[in-house]
Amino acid sequence: MTLAITESAILIKYTVLFLFLLGFYSGFSQVEKANLEANKKKIEQEIRYTNDLLNQTRKTKKTSLNELIILDDQIKKREALIITINHEIIYMDHQISMNNDSIRKLNNDLKKLKDEYAEMIYYAFKNKNFYNRLMFIFASDDFNQAYRRSKYFQQYSSYRKVQAELIQITQQELERKTEEIENQKIEKEALLNDQKTALSQLAAARTGKSRTVRSLTKKEIELKNQLKSKEKAATLLQKAIEDIIAEEIRLAEEKARTEASMKIKHEMSLTPMELKLSENFENNKGKLPWPSEKGIISGTFGEHPHPVLKKVKINNNGIDILTSEGSNAKAIFDGVVTRIMNVPNYNNVVIIRHGEYLTVYSNLNEVFVKKGEKVKTWQDIGYIFTDKEESKTELHFEIWKAKTLQNPLHWLSAR
Repeated sequence: MTLAITESAILIKYTVLFLFLLGFYSGFSQVEKANLEANKKKIEQEIRYTNDLLNQTRKTKKTSLNELIILDDQIKKREALIITINHEIIYMDHQISMNNDSIRKLNNDLKKLKDEYAEMIYYAFKNKNFYNRLMFIFASDDFNQAYRRSKYFQQYSSYRKVQAELIQITQQELERKTEEIENQKIEKEALLNDQKTALSQLAAARTGKSRTVRSLTKKEIELKNQLKSKEKAATLLQKAIEDIIAEEIRLAEEKARTEASMKIKHEMSLTPMELKLSENFENNKGKLPWPSEKGIISGTFGEHPHPVLKKVKINNNGIDILTSEGSNAKAIFDGVVTRIMNVPNYNNVVIIRHGEYLTVYSNLNEVFVKKGEKVKTWQDIGYIFTDKEESKTELHFEIWKAKTLQNPLHWLSAR
C-alpha cells in the first residue's frame, strides 16, 4: 500500500501542476484575444470614419477624385478587417482544440483519481479496526519502525483528504472547460458571420471603386486641368518656402557676422535654444503627432502614378490628409510661427520653425496664430478649408530640414 500512496502522491502533484498550467495558459490566451479584439475594433472605427467622409463627399451628387481616394482607403481597411477576423477564427479554432485536449486530459486524470480513491476507501474499510492498527504499530522491530508506521497512517489519511478535494477541483475545472468550449463555438459562429458580412462589404466597395474609376475616366480633360492647377499651386508654394528659407539663412548669416560668430554657409545659424529644439524634434522622428485629429492619407509624398489618368505621374512635396468638415490643423511640435501667407489653391499657409526644421500647414480657411508666436505641440493653429463644391476638407502638410524636403510619414507616429 506504501507504493500505492507514492503513486497517488505523484498523480496528485502532476494533476495540480496541470491545473496550474491550464490557468496560466488561459490568462496568456486572454491577452492575445484582447489584442485581436482591440485591433478589430480600431479598424471598424476607421471604416466608420471613411463611411462618414464618403457620405459627405456624395452630398454633391458629383463623382470626384476625392470619392475614389476614400473608396481606395476603405478597401484597404476592409481587407485588414478580414485578415484580423481570420486571425480571430484561427485563434478560436486553436482554443477549441486546446480545450478539447484539456477535457480529455481532465477526464483521464479524474478517472485515475477516482480509481485511486476507491482503492484507498477499500483499504481503509479492510483496516478500519483501531485494534489492528495498534497491533501493526506495536509489532515493529524497534522504535524507529514504529514511528514510521505511525506516520504512514497519518500520511494515508491526509492523502485521502487531498485526493477527495482534488477530485472535486478536477470535476469543477472539467465543467468550466466544457462551458468554455460551448461559448467559444458560439463566438466562432459570430466571427464567421462577421467574416461573411465583411467579404460582402469589401466586394461592394470594390464594385463602387470600379464604377467611380469608369466615371472619372470620362472626365479626363477636367482631371488634367485640376492636376495642372494643383501643380502650379505646388510650384508657387515651394518657391515661397524656398524664399523664406533663403531669407532665414541670410538673416542668420547677418546675425552671425554681427556677433563675430563663425561664418555659416547654406545652413541656418541656430542659437543654443534653437539647437536644442532642433535636436528634440529630430529625436522624436516617428513619434510626432499628426497635424489633424482624424483623417486619411489622400496624397502620399514623392512621385507616384495618378489614380485615374494613365501614364501621368504626380509629385507631392508632402502629404495630403482628408478629414471631416470643421477640423483644425494642429502643430506637431513646439516651435515659432515664422510666416503666414496666402497661396492660390492652398488658401492660408502657416509655417512653423522648430530649430533647423520647418513644418508647413496649407489650405487653412482661418488662422488662429500670428507671426512670431510660440506654439506648443498639438496646439490648434487654424481651421481647415472645406471645398463646398466637392465637400472636401483636406490639409496639405510638409516637413523641411533647411532646404531639404522630408517625407512626413517617416516623422509622424503610426496610427
